Amino acid sequence: MRVPLTWLREYCDPDLDVAGVEERLTMTGTKVEAIHHHGVSAAERFVVGRVIACERHPNADRLSVCTVELGQASDDGPATIVCGAPNVAAGQTVAVALPGAVLPDGMEIKRAKLRGVVSEGMICAERELDIGPGGEGILVLDDLVLDADRSEIDGISDRPAPGTPLADVLPIATEVIELEVTSNRPDCLGVYGVARELHAATGAPLASEPWREDPGSPGAVTGAEVTVQCPDLCPRFTARVFEHVTVAPSPPWLAARLSAAGQRPINNVVDITNYAMLLTGQPLHAFDLDRVADARLTVRRAADGEQVRTLDGQTRTLDSEMVVIDDADGPTSIAGLMGGERSEVQPDTTRVLLEVANWHGPSIHRASWALGLRSEASSRFEKGLAPEQCLWAQAVATRLMIECCGATVLPGTIDIGGDGPPPPAIGLREARVQAILGIEIPRARQAEILNALDFETADMEGGLEVTPPPARREDVAREADLIEEVARIDGLERLPATLPARRGAYGVLSHEQRLRRRALDALVGRGCSETVGWTFASPSLADRLRLEQDDPRRDAPIVENPLSEEQSRLRTTLLGSLLDTAARNVARGMGDLRLFEVGTVFASAGTSPQSDAPDGSSTALDVRRETGVAERRSLAVLLAGELHEPNWGVSTPAPAADFYAVKGMLEALTSALRVSPIELSPDPQPFLHPGRAAALAIGAGEPIGWLGELHPLVAASWELPGASVFEIDLDRLIAAAPAQTDYEDLIGYPPLRQDLAVVLPQDVPVATVLSAARDAGGKLLRDAHVFDVYTGAQVGEGRRSLALALSFRSSERTLSDADVAPARERILAALGELGGELRG
Repeated sequence: MRVPLTWLREYCDPDLDVAGVEERLTMTGTKVEAIHHHGVSAAERFVVGRVIACERHPNADRLSVCTVELGQASDDGPATIVCGAPNVAAGQTVAVALPGAVLPDGMEIKRAKLRGVVSEGMICAERELDIGPGGEGILVLDDLVLDADRSEIDGISDRPAPGTPLADVLPIATEVIELEVTSNRPDCLGVYGVARELHAATGAPLASEPWREDPGSPGAVTGAEVTVQCPDLCPRFTARVFEHVTVAPSPPWLAARLSAAGQRPINNVVDITNYAMLLTGQPLHAFDLDRVADARLTVRRAADGEQVRTLDGQTRTLDSEMVVIDDADGPTSIAGLMGGERSEVQPDTTRVLLEVANWHGPSIHRASWALGLRSEASSRFEKGLAPEQCLWAQAVATRLMIECCGATVLPGTIDIGGDGPPPPAIGLREARVQAILGIEIPRARQAEILNALDFETADMEGGLEVTPPPARREDVAREADLIEEVARIDGLERLPATLPARRGAYGVLSHEQRLRRRALDALVGRGCSETVGWTFASPSLADRLRLEQDDPRRDAPIVENPLSEEQSRLRTTLLGSLLDTAARNVARGMGDLRLFEVGTVFASAGTSPQSDAPDGSSTALDVRRETGVAERRSLAVLLAGELHEPNWGVSTPAPAADFYAVKGMLEALTSALRVSPIELSPDPQPFLHPGRAAALAIGAGEPIGWLGELHPLVAASWELPGASVFEIDLDRLIAAAPAQTDYEDLIGYPPLRQDLAVVLPQDVPVATVLSAARDAGGKLLRDAHVFDVYTGAQVGEGRRSLALALSFRSSERTLSDADVAPARERILAALGELGGELRG
């Protein structure tokens, strides 16, 4: 919502500059997104002038030399100005830019010689002042129709005198505040609603409602008829008939205000509807009554497949959930969204039916989304307007139709539906206000605030009885809402920083929360950075990951109301969002990456795995019964580029982020959680490199994730040189962690290390060898790892030698070789079952 500050100040003018207005509105909840300058600069150099003589330029056929009276704005008498406008003539009252004036495009007016004649300024056209589209001619002020409110406030005559500052006559320069209006505050989508907010926030006087005087009248209307067949979708429909309408360009003040507010002036009738909408927040629509068949309108649900050509020249196909306004020849407009071409106001229009209606907000929102059609009207209706606002807009528009179009309003007003139900009174207890806010706000101050916001208040025992205004009927419905209104206007910055009172609550993390934090800390300690990706995914993600057609990860749950087609599915893996993040970093020259993400992944309940958790409990997947979607928490890590920056102390190039690097990151994670070693087994994931991928499992359980290097085709799809990744079910990993940690003495007795070189078949995984050694070693074996691998003729084809470092230790005594000999023999026997033998 763009609100010109000069317009706002006509209804509420606090003693604040634009920065002060911004601060007060933002601090009371009406956030100012930006401040723009609209119109000319150095406005004091623009004045009213009167052309007292106009002669043809001696050296140019299309130029005129004008003598312009500037009154008190010139100490040297009338000025000579060269003008190229075809409509300039003696006797006109005009807008003059003096030397030093700056036009909206940044051009500064200077004293200059034009074809041999010195020009001491410029006579301006509308477009040069940015107050309307204008034409080739200058702006003539003789027959200027002033805004009635400005005339009343400023005492401006219909024909301003020479030398009068032009800013006193027309809004040629203003600051425009751009507001972010939340969906619960449609009353702030009108200038007067914002003025009321400013009045409450600053205490500055508020002018009377601009609809206080209504030139129209109630009663039946002759010459037009309206029928509403769907009152559930159209709670109120009002209409008035105007005759003797003259369609013409809008008065400059009206065009200027619309331009400053971001609206394009079209003609006086259309501009009046936009002006009234911007002032009251209630959209309007004008029909050419002579183009409405039989002068009869019907509000009804559309038929499936019914079409209407709207004002933007598009033919739109409707369905039965949408509402149309039609006549005997078919639909004339889409209710609440946009009017139709067939009945729009034309230059030859002389009779106008002005419609101001109230529409069901959710229905308008749905139709707008379904048609891909969003308008100023729909953005207001979908937030829920009050039926009472219809006659507010009718009153404003009626006055302007008479003043700016020379129209005659026929007696009566078509009014179907009437006002909404009276808002119920709400009790506001002083004690409750203090309990919620933590400070005491006197009852008189509460009443002052609520009255300033147009609430009605009455005293009751212990507090106030409050009745919301019609425009806040849907927003304020309980005591907590009233407390919020009091708090934000009295000053949220005044509220003390306190914790809410909670009995029996202690700030202790659960076991699962502590383990989750420990896992993240382990990755951060290894240099990883956490990313947060979208929970939504594109339908094309499955193809980009090369998933097979029968892969259950293709069956991604569909979002019913997606933000876009690219976010129309719930993700079944974290890999897509990690790759998107990596691609953005690589595109910006950041190729060495250590990223991780923790988030929820989803699956349709019918396709989700139903394995048991390692602790024996039921499946770790959480199935949402109301949606039929299963979800679980997953953790994924991505490494790319080099593991560290090259320096003099390490080899060049630095080690790459390959399979073993990401495997080391996984081991750091499991070590932090004290989970027994993760078993790796071959796993041909379609998005991983063949031969450089593994499935992850805890012991002999089912797989809980995967690990490997990214497939080159998948990496190319994201324009990555390569990456290593793993993803694991975090909930099941945490469930496998011990419930408590046992600590023991690690330095009281030294370990006994023994090395074994064992020759095994090359197809026996190292993880299987180490697992067998640990199982056979018993309690004395505290660590086992491979420190050397040899393949060659000495061990035979198809075999390899693994050098194992075995570390034995007791917490009770120093071990001797005799103590560990039985364990060593058991280890050799276990490896023998795998086809291994001690290397001689």
